[in-house]
Formats: sequence, structure tokens, C-alpha cells
Amino acid sequence: MFRLLFLAFAFAIPSAPALAGAPPVPRTLVLDLSALSGLDRLVERLSASRVVYVGEQHNRYADHLNQLAILRGLYDRHPDLALGVEFFQQPFQRYLDDYVAGRIPEKEMLRRTEYFSRWRYDYRFYRPILRFARAKGIPVLALNPPREWVDQVAEGGVASLSPAIRRRLPEMDASDPAYRERLRKVFAYHRGRRGAGKGADGFGHFLEAQLLWDEGMAARAAAWLRAHPGRHLLILAGSGHLEYRQGIPSRLQRRIRVRDAVVLNADSRDPDVGLADFLLYPEPERLPPRGLIGVRLDTERGVRVAGFTRDSAGREAGLEVGDLILEVAGEPVSGYPDVRLALLDHGPGDRVSVRVRRGDALTGSEERAFQVRLKAPPRRSRPH
Repeated sequence: MFRLLFLAFAFAIPSAPALAGAPPVPRTLVLDLSALSGLDRLVERLSASRVVYVGEQHNRYADHLNQLAILRGLYDRHPDLALGVEFFQQPFQRYLDDYVAGRIPEKEMLRRTEYFSRWRYDYRFYRPILRFARAKGIPVLALNPPREWVDQVAEGGVASLSPAIRRRLPEMDASDPAYRERLRKVFAYHRGRRGAGKGADGFGHFLEAQLLWDEGMAARAAAWLRAHPGRHLLILAGSGHLEYRQGIPSRLQRRIRVRDAVVLNADSRDPDVGLADFLLYPEPERLPPRGLIGVRLDTERGVRVAGFTRDSAGREAGLEVGDLILEVAGEPVSGYPDVRLALLDHGPGDRVSVRVRRGDALTGSEERAFQVRLKAPPRRSRPH
């Protein structure tokens, strides 16, 4: 896969004093194409830092492929490396430890960490990264604070948390005006959406929630670094937590001074000195489509079929609205995550059994089994 990055991606031509009557010299950024290089050279540069941050857009496969390549390269140079990740939450750390140590299998780890209800992005984006960590015995640190805390702060502010939880919060510094202004723009874009905060205190609550998110991850990473002097840490997180060092990086530095480096995907951004230390320009990559039953689920009373997507495989196989799903691909189902786990290794065209209970106590019920030929997801949809 062809990938480029800036090693010294831009510099500014300063404005010189203008002669009388002459037009001003603009402040211009210049990209030095002779400095472009590849991932091998990047890893060499990164290996000099104790902490390396690699950003991601959560649903962009190329970002995760680059994260894996950097993880492999850094591990070759620093076998003491640990991996900090945003996509698991701190209360579930023991299950990540059990997985890396080989005490529980992958699906058990996903079930116990509640991955599919707390993060929900396609696990296959992260699977090669975690499997490499397990194979090499690389500790995986759950960086994210509990989602319940962040959601409650986004709705009601820190003051809405119980005194017991407030005592467990990390120190939160809201003094950076650039951080506040960047978040104000994000808030304006997402205003009214879930987690953005509402009412007169909406932005204040949104700001506190983002601070809790960033400070919580930074505090967790800093604690590990203090407890393991000299060891190296690779942190994978959404790019918004890393841009301009305003999120996790500056807040970790406030707690412990370390040499670090920030790597982001350039995406459609203009080169901007200060955005990151390195910008990646990967070719687009597609994760193979997952196989779907094509049903909408009601999880209030077990897992029931509430409706069907267009061109639904389940409807074609004979499923009906109201069916209570008992088993998928031979695995018991009691919640939404069980469906995702059962289909994890199945793609479009695979046939899986779906066992349901149809009917109710008044009219009588029966169990029925159907063979469903899975289909690829329709474009721009998120069916189950």
C-alpha cells in the first residue's frame, strides 16, 4: 500500500519589510516535497519519543492499517511498548489484561468489555491491532472514562454527578482559549444532537464532557507512565483528541513531561504548522463488507424483530416482525451485542441459522428455525 507523509511538512516564508509603494509579501506556507518519505522512515523518527499518538477517523480503514504498521514498527524497536486505546473504557481493564494474557478468548473479551454497546464501530477495524498485541504480549490500556460519566456531564454538567463520582474525576483544566474555541465550533455543528448538550448551559456542559474525556485519557496514560519508568507508550485515539496537542497530549504533559510525537491523517486538511508532527496521506482502503440479516431490532423485551431494511435477507428467509430471536449461527442471543458477536466472522453470501420464537402466551407460540443468506449493507446505512 502506497503511503506518504510529511517529515517536515511545511515552513513559513516570513514577511519582509516592504519598500514604499510595493505590495506586501504574503505569509505563505511552503511544502518541501524533497522531505516526503514512507512509513519505515517515520517509525525511525517516532522511536525517539517515549509517547507516540496516532489519530484516527474511527470508521476509516486506512487509518487503522497505518496504526497497525506503526505499532509493529515501534514494537520491533521497543519490546517494552504498551498500547493505550480510546475504544475501551477504564472499568473493563481486567478483561483486556485477561485477553492479552490468553486467559479468555476474543469473543469473551468483547462481551465482557461491552464493546458493541459502548463503542459500536465495526470491531474488524481494530481486530488486527488487538491480535498483534495479544500475540506479542503488549499490554493494552483502556483509556476512556466510563461512558455513563461523560454522557451525564454532557447533559447536566459535572455538578450533576454524585459526590462519590466527583471525587474520582481527574483534574480538569479549562484555561486554554484555543481549545475552548475549537470545541465551540464543534458544538455549533452538532448542536441538538445527542451528547452536544441543550439549553442555556449546553456549551458549558459540552465543554465539561470533552474535558472529562481528554483529561481522563491523559490521566490514565500518565499514571501508567509514572508506574513504568522508561517504558514506551503508543496511544490510538480519535484525531479530535490530538489536534494541535490541545486534547490528550497537552494534558498528559501537564502531568508528566515526556518526549512525544503526534501523527494524524491529513484527510482534506490544509497543511498547518502546529496541527501535528507528522501528516499521513494513505490511499483509500475498504474494509470487506460484513454480512447482515437486515433487520431492525427492539431490545426492550429480549431481541425482537421490529422491522426490516430494504432488500432484507431476514425477510426473504421468512422472519416476521415480532419474532423473538433466540439464536444466531448457533450462538444464544439475549441482547444486541450477541447478534454482532454471532455474525462477526460471517460475510455476505454466508448462510446462518436464525432460531426464533413466534407468537405469544395468549395465542400460543412456537420455535422456528430459518436459514438466512446474509447480504452486504446498503450504502450509507447502519442495519444490524
